[in-house]
Amino acid sequence: MAKQATLLKHNDVPLEEEIAECDKCSLHKNRTNTVPGEGDPDADIVIIGEAPGENEDIDGRPFVGRAGDVLNDLLKSGGLQRNDVFITNIIKCRPPDNRDPKKKEKKVCLPYLKEQLKIIEPDVIVTLGKHATESLLDNEFKEVRGQKIEWDGYVLVPLYHPAATLYDPSLRSTLEDDFTQLYS
Repeated sequence: MAKQATLLKHNDVPLEEEIAECDKCSLHKNRTNTVPGEGDPDADIVIIGEAPGENEDIDGRPFVGRAGDVLNDLLKSGGLQRNDVFITNIIKCRPPDNRDPKKKEKKVCLPYLKEQLKIIEPDVIVTLGKHATESLLDNEFKEVRGQKIEWDGYVLVPLYHPAATLYDPSLRSTLEDDFTQLYS
């Protein structure tokens, strides 16, 4: 089993607990669980998605649905498993009906993500999709997808979200090709 986010401490309090108590936006009202993230707290790679979906809200874990299966396949193609990386999202609570996160929601959750990155100190950050990428960069996703970018002292690599391949299977080979950068 992967090391859990409870190992990430902020001011001697597990960051996971801080996130679980958050009521800074309306998303806390309907959540089943917060989804702070999971994986190796010393990971070289942090993978950031958009927001938890229904399955993630139920399990309290990121990427456990069909998109998670795609992500697991991508990791395996590079000889990695989930517990070799740290996986999280920009938003730590599920938006209703899996709608896109709102600007305010991203803004109030961003400090949690930045604290996670400060604690983990990865070599590479992978943002999956438009919302994760554009929450950290001023660039539009389509302008930077697949590129290695210097961001806040990290190497950031914006890639398609695995869920995109479920709606458009032709993107799968592009995502696989882009993912190989992480292993070179």
